[in-house]
Formats: sequence, structure tokens, C-alpha cells
Amino acid sequence: MKTKPWSRKKKITVTLISLVLFLAALRIALPYILLHFANKSLAEMKGYSGHIQDIDLALIRGAYRIDSIYLNKTDSVSGTQTPFFSASVIDLSIEWKALLKGSLAGEVQLEKPYLVFTKDKVEPADVAEDSASFKKVLDGFMPLNINRFEINNGRIRYRDLTSSPQVDIQMDQMHLLAQNLRNSYDSTSLLPASVDASAQIYEGKLTLDAKLNPLADVPTFDMSAELNNTNLVKLNDFFQAYAKIDVNKGLFGLYTEVAAKDNHFAGYVKPILKDLDILGKEDRKDNIFQKLWEGIAGGVGQILRNHPKDQVATKIPFKGELKDPKTNVWYALGQILQNAFIQALQPSIDGEISMDSVENGEENKKNFFQKIFSKDQKNKK
Repeated sequence: MKTKPWSRKKKITVTLISLVLFLAALRIALPYILLHFANKSLAEMKGYSGHIQDIDLALIRGAYRIDSIYLNKTDSVSGTQTPFFSASVIDLSIEWKALLKGSLAGEVQLEKPYLVFTKDKVEPADVAEDSASFKKVLDGFMPLNINRFEINNGRIRYRDLTSSPQVDIQMDQMHLLAQNLRNSYDSTSLLPASVDASAQIYEGKLTLDAKLNPLADVPTFDMSAELNNTNLVKLNDFFQAYAKIDVNKGLFGLYTEVAAKDNHFAGYVKPILKDLDILGKEDRKDNIFQKLWEGIAGGVGQILRNHPKDQVATKIPFKGELKDPKTNVWYALGQILQNAFIQALQPSIDGEISMDSVENGEENKKNFFQKIFSKDQKNKK
């Protein structure tokens, strides 16, 4: 017996309707399923505890959005929690620019991220460990290799609750854009990826510009950064806790360029202090030892000050192998005194460091102090 045409059409229609209803139900349930497994993963992270409020899907653009996430560090002994990371939004999606170039890669955008380092003391190794843990969190949510990463209105905070006084400093209004991290659309360039960042640090502005090759076997990059006009008075808790001094007035700037290639690096760092005043009438209540130490610090500042421009500055070049970085101390000292008595360093990036500086950089000319104190490394066995 042959199936009637109407009966066949009816079966196809029912099948299609069932499929549509199934997909619709799956679409409705999927965010809740993802939210359940995401919160379960956060709860099972060793040493951390976290929660996500909501997850939204955007299937048309191949994306999903995490709303209101936080992650706390948990003390293994006391069980107390301290804030580590939070964000109002994390948007994870396919990067269409890379897809059009034939590469399947993802992009991540964070809105108002907040990262807190709480330490007994400043330990770079601990900061690196926490940063690695944060990267693992992102890797768990993004199944694709991240090719584009953006931060809007971010904040990074450092706290030391054991110091006296307690230290609580931060940078805010942070924006960071990293592109082509997996070299998805510029494979011929030596430095295909770029990172541009800016932030506010106590009335001062930090900017960073870098070109790099994240896929190279050894660090390969060309970076410049500058910090302008940070108000040192707003960092007095930091100075009192770690240096036992008060700053009554002063602005801080920092300028640096660094390039690395084939396990070698070259660069310089140029710190500049303007209108520095460590001793003042605000210090009348300090004890005699505090005044003595501040007097020494202030005296050094006066000796090394360029009086026409009322600034203290030096330029410290460095170069070497990445496994054993060294800084030319005598060159630094000579530059300090030269700046103090002869000329002031201009508050800007010099534009003299590039990838060629790493490979073909000339040896620094010896100054007066180097000629007296440095040893000839060629004759040293």
C-alpha cells in the first residue's frame, strides 16, 4: 500500500515542528546549563571560590556573554576569602576578521574588570602565579585560541594589610587592546601582534605600545612605555610603609624602551622626579629619627637635582641575555651626576631602541666613573 502524499507531508511537517521546538527548548535551556557547569568549575578551582550571575547566548555572531563574575582567593588554613578578580561583563566570541582570513580564533572583551593583589610583601613570583591562575580561568571559558583581547575601564589594585601604615594603591581607567595574538592575519611580519594600553595612576597617565611575536620560541618584542605626572603625595602610605619617608610635593615620570630577540635584550629606563619636596612644615610631628632619614633622602634629592628645570632624573641603559639581565650601575651613576650639573633629560621617549638595537647595538661609551671602576671583561678569565 502506498503512503498518501498528504500523510507524507504531515510527517515532514510534524518532524520539522518537533525539530524547531527542540532547538528552541535547547536554546532556552542552554544558558542555564552553561551557567551551572561554569559555576561548578569555579567552585572546584583549588585555592579559589567564584560565582557567575548570568550567561547570555548570541548564536548569530557565535558568542556568549558572562554577566557579573567574581573570583576570590581562599586561604587553605583559615578558609577566609579575599577578592581577586571581578568583571561586570566578559564577552567571548569568534573573531570574524580572523575567520575571513581562514583562521578559526576567538576574541575576548572585558568590561570593568577588577584585579586585586593582596600580599604580605611584594613578591613578583606570587604576582606571576596569580596572573597564571587568572589566565587558566579565561582558557576554561574560551575553547578557541584567543587572537584579540580587549579591556575597557579596568582597575588593578595592590594591598598590603600587614604593613604600617597599610598600603592600598591602584591604577584605574585602564584600556588594553591586544590584536593578532595567534598571528591569524599577518603571517609575514616579524612582530605580527600588537598591544596598546593606557591607564591613570594618581593623576598621571600611563601609556604602552608594543609589537611582539607571541608564537616565537623565545621572547621577541619591541616595546615602549611612559608614565607622566603621577602625584607622589597620593602614594605617601606606600613611601611611609616601605621607605619611612613623607613626600610633601613631587611628580613622577618614567620612560622606557625595551626590545628582545634571540634571547638577548636592549633598552633603557628613564625615571624623572619633578618639584620633589621630602622635608616640609608638614613633618613637624615626626620623631627625630624620622626627620633624620627624611633629611638624608631630601639632601640626596637636592644634590642630584637639575635646578634650572627643578627635576631629578637619570637614564639607565641595559642590555644582555634574558637568562642573566644586568644593568650598568656606573653608567647610571654617571648619568645622574651629568643630569644634575650639566643638562636635564627631556621628559619623553627617545625613540632609539628597536629590534636592530638587540642584534647590532654598540657598546655604551664609558663615562668618568666607568673608566675608574669598571673592569675589562675581555682580559678577565
